[in-house]
Order: sequence, then structure tokens, then C-alpha cells
Amino acid sequence: MDKIKFGIDGWWGIIAKDFTLANVAKVAYAVARWMTNKFQSSSAIVGYDCRFGGEMFMEAIAKILASKGIQVYIPENFVSTPMVSLGIVKLKADCGIIVTASHSQAIYNGIKLKGAHGGPMLEKDIKDIENLISSEYEFDLELLNWNYLLEQGKIQYVNLESVYLKHIKDGFDIEKIRNSGLKFAFDAMYGGTQNVFKKLMPEIKQFHCEVNPSFNQISPEPLHKNLHELADYVWEQKDIDCSLAVDADGDRMALYDREGNYIDSHHVFLLVVHYLAKYQQQTGKVVAGYSCTGRLEKLCAHYGLELVRTRIGFNHISDIMLREDILAGGEENGGITLGTYLPERDGIWMGIQIWNWLVESNKPLRELLKEVEEITGPFAVDRLDLQLNKNIRNKIIEKCKKGEFTQFGSNLVTKVEELDGVKFFFGSDEWVLVRASSMLPVIRLYGESGDAARSRELVLSVQNVLQQVN
Repeated sequence: MDKIKFGIDGWWGIIAKDFTLANVAKVAYAVARWMTNKFQSSSAIVGYDCRFGGEMFMEAIAKILASKGIQVYIPENFVSTPMVSLGIVKLKADCGIIVTASHSQAIYNGIKLKGAHGGPMLEKDIKDIENLISSEYEFDLELLNWNYLLEQGKIQYVNLESVYLKHIKDGFDIEKIRNSGLKFAFDAMYGGTQNVFKKLMPEIKQFHCEVNPSFNQISPEPLHKNLHELADYVWEQKDIDCSLAVDADGDRMALYDREGNYIDSHHVFLLVVHYLAKYQQQTGKVVAGYSCTGRLEKLCAHYGLELVRTRIGFNHISDIMLREDILAGGEENGGITLGTYLPERDGIWMGIQIWNWLVESNKPLRELLKEVEEITGPFAVDRLDLQLNKNIRNKIIEKCKKGEFTQFGSNLVTKVEELDGVKFFFGSDEWVLVRASSMLPVIRLYGESGDAARSRELVLSVQNVLQQVN
């Protein structure tokens, strides 16, 4: 395979093709070398979610780190990414590793790296680790005795789920939410969060809260197209006030309102900023990924909030949070946090926060979203992924950056930006962003306008032109 490289959210590949025990060992050995070079004595948390082979890969990583003198903590069972991130802070560890391919299809597994701050490892540190990845390593996995490392205390079990649940209970009045009279539902998408509401709110309707490494052949990303069971249930019941869905490793989220309308991450993030500014009278800096809705500019201007746009990837938001106080940070893909929380996205924590706000305000989700729309105007964001080989992808991005596309169908380009990928504007409130994925063989198209039909029309017009490149 090509040299192992981390994208904006980790490294992953197809299981048994690219993501193999040998390649995982190479990454683990590079992390171990980086940690022993950087710290005199160090510790790490290594976890895994519900994907195929997760525990096996975790054990390999743990053995390698422990054999190099690093104190390793591992969970008693599968966990979510935010559980590992919180565990790092609570145990004062220097590094976190979770075996996960996030929201990707079941054929993938991967690795995410976390820093001592409890958020995505900073770009510089990841580059340093990448540079240490070699085809050569000085050990035989079979000779590293698991039981011996456990007996010597070099690897120790920690109940990360219990640590996480306590943090949730300390942060929210769960009984108040349970006794509010509001009804909720939850979809874990067969992921690492599947036990959370069984223990916090066992009475609510829960979907896909069992282990199924195939994810029932559905990509475990909380998009409407992947959530039909939850959507149909909410539509039929007509009395579920707010439903929460999170991705397989628990850091992305989306909502449904009482009428069964899907609330995407763009609307959720606007709601978060609106509630903090209007109902809690908070001020501060809002940090948003480049592919987030342009309506953030209108909302932040309305409340006099500073808005900072970053390149795509929560690591860029996390980096700002380590240096400055912020009000909220969010991405197009459903990763959202508040300045008072970890510099990490957390779908469960953010979902409970919104449920708590519904209880506090005594207003339905639809009414709060209407308040947002009165400020920003109606809008819709669309996304489409083009499966393309590397040569065509590179050629398309090069042509975009050279300004070779001035029109897509009948849509004239009025402005171009290149903060991350290439964003084509068609007037003040309409745009399409063309960006190559950092890990997968796709070009992603994001489009926004005043309604869903027009957004889809814009995205398709760009797709039609780009597919003619050869």
C-alpha cells in the first residue's frame, strides 16, 4: 500500500486490504517512539468501538505501547471516541488512540489520535508521528505476552463508559429531563454509544443499540438517508418531541423534530448559537468549519458575535479552543461543542444539552428553529460525493484552482474562495464547495441556497461539468 497518511480525522482503510494488523503495528510503533521521545514517562488510553476486529487491533496497539515503557489504560468494553477523549483528561494521560473508522462503511476500520487536551491531536504532532512510520519495527507481536503486561500493571483496565456517564450526570439534571413530560428517542447506529441511554434514560425508544459490525449494510453516519427506521417511527408516533442520532463512534449528531423533520447539523449549529446568545445572553467567538452554512454570518452579525472560519477538520477548531475562549464550535458533519466543554465534538453530550434547553425554554424544537429562520431566512444545504480515481480528482481540483470553471450549466460564478477546496458563489447566498476527501477516493460537493430543490440543482450542475473532466 502507499505510505500511511493521516487525514483530517485519522487514518483508515479497508479491513484486511489496507487496515491490517501489520499496518496497525507500524502506526502503534510510531506513536510509541513519538511518546518516548517527547515525554520522560508517559501514559496513553487505547480504545475501540464496535467495528470488526476492534478489540484485536486495540490489544496490538496496547502491547506495543506498553512494551516501550508507556503506561496503557484500556476500556473494559467497546467505547465511543468522546469517552476516550474525556478519559484522557480525567486520567491525565498524554495521548489517546481509538480504533474506529468513524462514520465510514463497515468495510473500513481506522485509528484516531487524541492529544492530552482531550481533543484531536494537533496537526504538527500527527505529522511528526507520520514521519516515524516505517516498514521496519523491532518486535514480534506474538512475543509480547498480553497476560504478563496485565499482571505487571503495564496495561490496566479502566471503565471509561462509567467515567463518561458520571460526567454526564454531573453536568445535567437527567431526572429533570426524564420527568419533564417530553418524549425522546435515540439511534446509536450500532455504534459505541449504544449503552449510554440504556443506563441514563432506559424508558426512551432506542434504535440499533446492539453490536452489529456490518451496521446492517447502512453507513453509520447520521444522515436522513441512513435513519429511515427512526424517521418512520417519529412520523408514525407524532409525539416524540426530539430524537437524537449519532454516528458509529459517537462524535457526530443530528436531530428529528416532533413532526419527523430531519434537522441537519447546519440547523443544529445555528440553533446552538441562537440559544446561547438569546436565551443565555452569552457572547464570544463562534468557530465554524468552511463547509458550514453561510447563514452563520447572518446570525452572528445579528447578535454581534465574531465568526471565525477554519479549514475543514475539527482539529482546527480544537486548536483555536486551546488558545482562546470561544462560545461554540461546529462542523458541517455534525460535530459540535461549546467553549465550556472539551475541545472535542460529542454527539451524546450535545444532544442532551439540546434536550435540556427544550425543557428549560418550554418551547418545542420547531419553534426554536423558526426563531433562527426569522433571522437567517430559509435555507438548505446539500451534499454529494463523487467516486473518482486519484488522477481525475487531482485534475479536477487543479482546474478549479486555475479558474477554468466560470459557469455550471446556466449558473454563472460570481466569486471564488479557496480556504479549503474551491468554493464557487452564484450570488450572495448560493454556493457550491468542491473539495477532495482527505482519506477516501471521493470529491465532495457541498451546496447551499434558499431551498432544497435549488441546492440540489446547483450541486448537480457542478457534478455534470466535473464528470466531463478526463
